[in-house]
Amino acid sequence: MTENTGLLLVIISIMATYFLPTIIGFLRKQNNKTAILVLNLFLGWTFLGWVVSLVWAFKKSDIVIVQE
Repeated sequence: MTENTGLLLVIISIMATYFLPTIIGFLRKQNNKTAILVLNLFLGWTFLGWVVSLVWAFKKSDIVIVQE
């Protein structure tokens, strides 16, 4: 049982690291969070795709809220 628990923790850690840009994008309530998810899902396995999605997740939103 301990071996299975260790393996499960490793798998969860790898998945969390892989989807870190998506998690950050959703937590920061990015406007393009779905696009970040798609980029991360399909190109995250390449280092460049993962880094681009991570930078995009941290990018400040360009939305300007006008108060009346």
